[in-house]
Amino acid sequence: MSQIQIVEMTKKEIPKVAKIEREVFSCPWSEQSFTDTLYQDNVKFFLAMEDEKVLGYCGLYMAADKGEITNVAVGQKFRRRHIADMMLKSLLKAGEDNGVRCFYLEVRISNYAAIGLYEKHGFTKKGIRKGFYDKPREDAYVMGRVLE
Repeated sequence: MSQIQIVEMTKKEIPKVAKIEREVFSCPWSEQSFTDTLYQDNVKFFLAMEDEKVLGYCGLYMAADKGEITNVAVGQKFRRRHIADMMLKSLLKAGEDNGVRCFYLEVRISNYAAIGLYEKHGFTKKGIRKGFYDKPREDAYVMGRVLE
């Protein structure tokens, strides 16, 4: 069995990423949305790769010392292998290396697995965004992590 690698996303992987996005999210980003975002100076996207296969991805928007984590997703058939954990570690390190001291994200209040993952990495619930998600309509926790 080959090893999972966490690498920065390039334009070449966008179709595979968009496929996972459609599989995982009820209101998915388009390939064009990823393309428009990928090469901005303040954005990093990471992939979990194994034998040229994209297993999952995650993104980070950075502004000054703040970082918004977005689009953390692992393909259905690759779950329960700690892939999101590996990607999140790489994302947090990249943010810290770029001066990010305060990370935040939104997560569905019913997504207990993701909430547990974020809490494992030092995130805490900071508030609720009412009706943040569509299909189905659901509130989101705003979670944050501040580095000392």
